[in-house]
Amino acid sequence: MKRILWMACLLLVSRQSHAQRTTAISSPDRAFRLTVATTAQGQLTYQLTYKNKPVIQPSTLGFTFSKPAMTLSRFSIVSIDSSRHDETWQPVWGEVSQIRDHHHELAVTVRSQTATPVDMLVRFRLFNDGLGFRYEFPKQTNLSHFVVADELTQFALTGDHKTFWIPGDYDTNEYLYNTTPISRIDALAAARKEKDIALQSLAGPDVIQTPLLMKTAQGVWISLHEAALLNYPVMQLKVDKTNFRLQSTLVPDVIGNKAYLQTPAQTPWRTLVISDKAADLLASKLILNLNAPPAFSDVSWIKPQKFIGVWWEMHTGKGTWEKAGGKHAANTQNVKKYIDFAAKNGFDGVLVEGWNQGWEDWFGNWKENVFDFVSPYDDYNMDELTAYAQRQGVRLIMHHETSGSVTNYERRMDRAYQYMVDKGINTVKTGYVGRIIPRGEHHDGQWMVNHYQWVAAKTAEYKLMVSSHESARPTGLHRTYPNWLASEAARGNEFNNAPTLGLVPEHETILPFTRLMGGPMDYTPGFFRFKLNQFEPTRKQEIRTTLAKQLADYVTMYSPLQMAGDLPENYEPHLDALQFIRDVPVDWDDTRILAAEPGDYVTIARKAKGKPNWFIGAVTDENSRTHTVALSFLEPGQAYDATIYRDADNADWKTNPAAYVVEKMPVTNQTTLTLKLAKGGGCAISIMKR
Repeated sequence: MKRILWMACLLLVSRQSHAQRTTAISSPDRAFRLTVATTAQGQLTYQLTYKNKPVIQPSTLGFTFSKPAMTLSRFSIVSIDSSRHDETWQPVWGEVSQIRDHHHELAVTVRSQTATPVDMLVRFRLFNDGLGFRYEFPKQTNLSHFVVADELTQFALTGDHKTFWIPGDYDTNEYLYNTTPISRIDALAAARKEKDIALQSLAGPDVIQTPLLMKTAQGVWISLHEAALLNYPVMQLKVDKTNFRLQSTLVPDVIGNKAYLQTPAQTPWRTLVISDKAADLLASKLILNLNAPPAFSDVSWIKPQKFIGVWWEMHTGKGTWEKAGGKHAANTQNVKKYIDFAAKNGFDGVLVEGWNQGWEDWFGNWKENVFDFVSPYDDYNMDELTAYAQRQGVRLIMHHETSGSVTNYERRMDRAYQYMVDKGINTVKTGYVGRIIPRGEHHDGQWMVNHYQWVAAKTAEYKLMVSSHESARPTGLHRTYPNWLASEAARGNEFNNAPTLGLVPEHETILPFTRLMGGPMDYTPGFFRFKLNQFEPTRKQEIRTTLAKQLADYVTMYSPLQMAGDLPENYEPHLDALQFIRDVPVDWDDTRILAAEPGDYVTIARKAKGKPNWFIGAVTDENSRTHTVALSFLEPGQAYDATIYRDADNADWKTNPAAYVVEKMPVTNQTTLTLKLAKGGGCAISIMKR
């Protein structure tokens, strides 16, 4: 990393008058200007302009500690340092093969005006697409061990912005998104509509979660989130609906404390990605740039992958996780059928849920020692299945449902991971359904955040990849732990089977701009049967997309770990459509955001890793749309063959979701395609170089 101190006249503008002091820097392209100041009363503030217009008004910074009991809200500036940074790095996997980290940094060291002064450094990094800043507490005589009661970070907005939000909840992110002005946010009212979430721990009527998406009246988009969440609780936001201010609020433990720290210590980065084009938000790599490089040097064993799984049977009533009852899905002969399907269609793995003893003892209970993660049911022959899969070039994917009993899992991780290695299994899906044991911890509190990191580090020791479910939403840590391929941490496709709200057509047009800003989601798309009464005729649930949109999700919902979520038998009538799932990669060299409007539509093109082929996905909400797509990103002078998987003319998510057409045509970089998207529909295109 190259860091160069600039002369003050080039980067830094500083003014001081009595107790007041003001410092300002600009982004490399000068579109952003950050001003940091202390007021006459000693408050430390920052403000941000974009293209000479304010996006964040002067906003205060600070902390409240419960031990030692003090509030850090008035400061004097001790020193100011500045630097610039410009490098290009290569991710282990991702949406692009190279990422540029180009920013200007301002490091402001302040001293609290308290009886016992405390030194604190606020580090700001200003990029061409936004701002990241964090607090740092150096090792010092007056502060060693301390307990955070709350973080006093403020985001003073410039108006009553249009906002895409979910209720603040300490234990789940699985809400549908609400779209309202800031002034009309009511988190408790929104949560009361949600009848399908198993565990709710609501933070209050005016508390919402990040990633938060806003649009100003002037058409500027603001994505507010955090990066590098380590040894700290999740940040949520308390809304002042009158003055349009957001205040950070941290997820507590059972006695109300937020974080237990020891100097030297630092917080996660608070991030603001800002643009007047929604597409630019999806292209931003600001959050990744604020995370550290890989924590281990050998990454050769990390492989993005596609898989199918024994899981949807349990959601549709065909099978069960538990063996008792006679419908156990994870039995040897049934799993062999999935392995056969995976091998035939080029999938890398087969996830098997319900393979291990204990499921009868868990449902409905809040019990600690349920699973040991190494004991299969007697109808599940692990050795026979791993050998069978290996012969066909397929691997089993392990499922570790912890039942929320995290201390039990931590005691058993080494043995469980060694068991995976011994069986030739290299990927695990972890789950944290229900209340966390020990009691009083929350899924998004500091204790669990540390656990998720430990799982990522521990699986890396065994050269295992991990996908976490019911965990805190990602903050770019897949750069530091590239074996952490994906997380759930949002309302995923299993909610299609929810009794009441389920999913809605606009959901996939919002998630890329909200939840996916922090990292990939294990969204499990690829459903080809839309009425979920296949095995229980009285079921009313349905999937609210068209089949073509299910295909497009593989491009628009980025993940290096992609599942074909449906049952093998539901793919058989549609092998021509299944071909797109077989062809679409899970790792990319380049990504182009062709069209985007949150809540309405998303169209993305991606170039396959190490190959000349491109893939396009386009999705819409409940409205039908027509898009034109210019293929100017293709290599000039080259011929390609495009296969278009589109909604049929009579397709509609509600009345005719399975109606689709597969068309083929030659294309070049001079070609412009017209895509007609049905209500709740989409279009998927593979473009293969001749």
